[in-house]
Amino acid sequence: MAKMIERRLLGYRLHLLIRLRDKKQFWDSYLPIRLAAIAERRDRRIAAIGLRTEAGLRSAAVAAGIDTPVAALERDARLKRLDERFAWKAKALVQSRRRALAKHPDDAGVAASFDRKDADLASRKETRRAAILLGNRPEGAGSAAAKEAYETRLKVAQDVSRIESERLAADAERVLARIHAEHQKKTSAIGARIARLEAGVASLKDASAAAELLPEGVHLRLKNLSMRFGGLLAVDNLSFDVRQGEIFGLIGPNGAGKTTIFNCITRFYRPTSGTMWYRRNAVETIRLNDFPVHDIVRQGIVRTFQNVELVWELSILDNLLVGAHTVYRSGFFHQLFHTRKLRREEEVMRARAMGVLATLGLAPYAFAYPYGLPYGILKKVEVARTLMAAPKLIILDEPAAGLNDKETEELAVLIRKIRDDYHATIFLVEHDMGLVMDVCDTVCAISFGKMLAIGTPAQIQANALVRQAYLGEES
Repeated sequence: MAKMIERRLLGYRLHLLIRLRDKKQFWDSYLPIRLAAIAERRDRRIAAIGLRTEAGLRSAAVAAGIDTPVAALERDARLKRLDERFAWKAKALVQSRRRALAKHPDDAGVAASFDRKDADLASRKETRRAAILLGNRPEGAGSAAAKEAYETRLKVAQDVSRIESERLAADAERVLARIHAEHQKKTSAIGARIARLEAGVASLKDASAAAELLPEGVHLRLKNLSMRFGGLLAVDNLSFDVRQGEIFGLIGPNGAGKTTIFNCITRFYRPTSGTMWYRRNAVETIRLNDFPVHDIVRQGIVRTFQNVELVWELSILDNLLVGAHTVYRSGFFHQLFHTRKLRREEEVMRARAMGVLATLGLAPYAFAYPYGLPYGILKKVEVARTLMAAPKLIILDEPAAGLNDKETEELAVLIRKIRDDYHATIFLVEHDMGLVMDVCDTVCAISFGKMLAIGTPAQIQANALVRQAYLGEES
């Protein structure tokens, strides 16, 4: 009884510790977003002061005959609109001339009439263009008195603008300092609670209990796994270990049962017999057989599929946000009323998604839709989506299928980068032997659901059974 109570207390403290770590990570991620928003608002308000100052000086600048930057931009925009409008009028006149001459090919008066219209159109365009360039300047514009008055008003306006800008900058700095202090106070309190919980977990941790199920360093263990479909035995008494932090490759001919094993691990299929043990964290080992399919991703196990499975009506960024649904902490009522807590989470998740896209070189496609994108990009998007769920074990089902040689080389670099940067274990099925032998630390070869060999890539390449069953060589 005491042992059971101790384990329950350990589990409670561990779950609370994970939630506190997630909370601290959330506030650390939200801080730069909040600071950037305040800095952007400050810069926008300071820019508005400059525009307001220049707008107030416009009449004096016109009287002094001075061309300000804003007035120049406005004049260029008006000239551009004028050119576009008269270009359409010229095209319409050309079409009218063509139709009139087709009806009266021998009438010289028709051609003369359209020549006069062409000249009139050009004259009106030049008149309006001159008016825009003149800028409605009053009589006597550009005199010394007008220029002196403009300089005086400009100096006063610049002093006022500088004082207002400095005040806004000082206010923003005070707000930034207050936010930093609040963040420091909040994260320090969370950090103190985490430290106390870690000490409590360490005092209750029963290493021997975890070692009974999984040895130290083993992330996933399949023990005597079998899967039967009627009279077909797809997986036959298969056992192997996937170590933490490694890239583990599963190879075999078509129909060997590779995807069936993935479907058993992720509970799409219920194994006929056998046990699947998974290390959820440092002290907890769970039996995957006891979990429904929709709870597997909550344990830190995510996967991709052989075929691209994206939501085609959503942008690439939104596809990644869909993959983050399990890490949201906002409940039903926060979603219903779209509370401040939910909006904060959405900002953090959006920033995280943009970071993942940048890491995988997909940032230019963030707001594009999947339709029409290259197949290699879509496969990368699927991998990117798995990273949004904070995975500990990533299962890749034929990630190089349909990729050319260059894309496959990029994928190899990407898989290693994900393993190193996100501290995840990679478990992949792949037919491209070049990719498997290049990236995998351990390779398991199967045929007709049975184990042929397991070891390093060099050992698998030299194994006679693998060469016979997989490469088609005679023994």
